[in-house]
Amino acid sequence: MSEPEETADVIDAESITDGVGEGEVLRSDEPISFYGAVEPDTGKFIEEGHQLEGENVAGKVLVFPRGKGSTVGSYVLYGLAQNGVAPAAIVNEETETIVATGAILGEIPSVDSLAAPLDTLANGEVVTVDADAGVVRR
Repeated sequence: MSEPEETADVIDAESITDGVGEGEVLRSDEPISFYGAVEPDTGKFIEEGHQLEGENVAGKVLVFPRGKGSTVGSYVLYGLAQNGVAPAAIVNEETETIVATGAILGEIPSVDSLAAPLDTLANGEVVTVDADAGVVRR
């Protein structure tokens, strides 16, 4: 097995789900609980006091350390996908079960364990998450 590598254009990662998603990075340094934090009909982030409050996750590459909170969060992710307002992809430091289950149910490409810190992905930067290959491309 080769060593993970980071180049200017490709960052290795571990695949959590299948698929490819592209979009602007929307990054949070705080964990996310989808239940009570994201409106499933619109994708609007509604958790008061969270750094993403007022943002919309629809079509974005959502980058955050890990999930937190209720198991209902898996179904919120699924609901976002069913309503056409899911993130294009999810990138975590460590994907826990709630986010992984929601990404699987919603068929949202998801990776974690990047070969570079999450803060190397800048808000607004357009990236492609290729969960099939286990990479994030700039």
